[in-house]
Amino acid sequence: MADKLKVRFAPSPTGYLHLGSARTALFNWLFAKRYSATFILRIEDTDIKRSKKEFLEEILDSLKWLGIIEDKIYYQSQRLNLYKKFAQKLIDEKKAFYKEKAVIFKYEFDKVEFNDLIRGRIEFYELPKATEILIKSDGTPTYNFSCVVDDALLEITHIIRGEDHISNTPKQILLYKALGFRVPEFAHLPMILSPQGGKLSKRFGATAVREYRKKGYLAKAIINYLLLLGWSPQDNREIITLSEAAKIFDIKKVNKTAASFSEEKLNWINAEYIKKESISELTTYTERYLREKGFISKVDINYLKKVVELFKERIHKLEDLTEWAYCFFYDDYSYASDTKGILAKDLREEINILKEKLVSLDDFDREIVEKEFRHVAKNLGLKTRDLVHPVRVALTGRRIGPGLFETMEVLGKERVIHRLERLIKYWGGEYA
Repeated sequence: MADKLKVRFAPSPTGYLHLGSARTALFNWLFAKRYSATFILRIEDTDIKRSKKEFLEEILDSLKWLGIIEDKIYYQSQRLNLYKKFAQKLIDEKKAFYKEKAVIFKYEFDKVEFNDLIRGRIEFYELPKATEILIKSDGTPTYNFSCVVDDALLEITHIIRGEDHISNTPKQILLYKALGFRVPEFAHLPMILSPQGGKLSKRFGATAVREYRKKGYLAKAIINYLLLLGWSPQDNREIITLSEAAKIFDIKKVNKTAASFSEEKLNWINAEYIKKESISELTTYTERYLREKGFISKVDINYLKKVVELFKERIHKLEDLTEWAYCFFYDDYSYASDTKGILAKDLREEINILKEKLVSLDDFDREIVEKEFRHVAKNLGLKTRDLVHPVRVALTGRRIGPGLFETMEVLGKERVIHRLERLIKYWGGEYA
């Protein structure tokens, strides 16, 4: 028995890292942190035709972004001689044989049983096939065989993986025993289902981690959400950091039943993390995100900080800023179709008077702007809201948004005056 506990996450670079796989990596990493175990990343890249460098780079990058960092990394493509060596061992002991160019292992058993750390005792009395290919005709190993050899040689003590691998477990146990290896502990995580209870689709959760990153989700929010898919801190907490979870995580407390993916819940958690973030840190995230997305090339960081502060309590993900805060960076927006009712009444004269009053202000602080705004409305015999709604449309193109006077202060006098003039032209038929 190994002196130290070891776990592993073994992705195949034949596709991008999806949420289900990311959760498997996370639970292995948490187990390692909780019990001072070694966390190994093993890249299962023996499928030469389907394995691609771009997928490998994305998997490694996504894990790093999520904060799931391995202690050691291995590549199966660099271990092919080991698999051939142990296949030959089985042949020499007459536990396997050649058929054409492939090495075949024959199962002989009455019952295979094991204690799953999550599900309890599981028993198998028969398998769909009595034989298993160990080495394919092209010289590469099959999944079950390479998995057993690697897990044994790397001294993996606990295998934490999805429940779709339960059917592989009896085959692997028989291979462990045939090779004289110690059988590790197993824990099979529940499936993640769509909100309707079916298999995840790209619409519901079966999306690469990098796509959530592109939408402006924070890594810590994704981690928090994955934590709740099958495990709970036990005190009804829904917001818990990775470091906090690492102190209390217990693989035996993982649910047996499938977890349901909820984009609404993910959005709520992400919004909570955005609210908790300091303005300075959130501005850093936002600038990097908007640059990577090509939304901005250069921006005054102090101005961006004001925009971020304005929307901090209102957005679910950073991508929302490209829509809701578009008017803070660009002038080529249109008035939304649902603003026609607000703009139906021609207030050219009133807006022009407001504009002239605003032009005369030396200080464009929100409190001063609001005071002057209300004073103009009162003198014109209007209710404040009679001016608020059309001015908001003029400044943002929308019916709703952050506080109007805060918006005016952030946009600044020059932009505000220009956009009020644009609204006046709209009523005059010069702008459609």
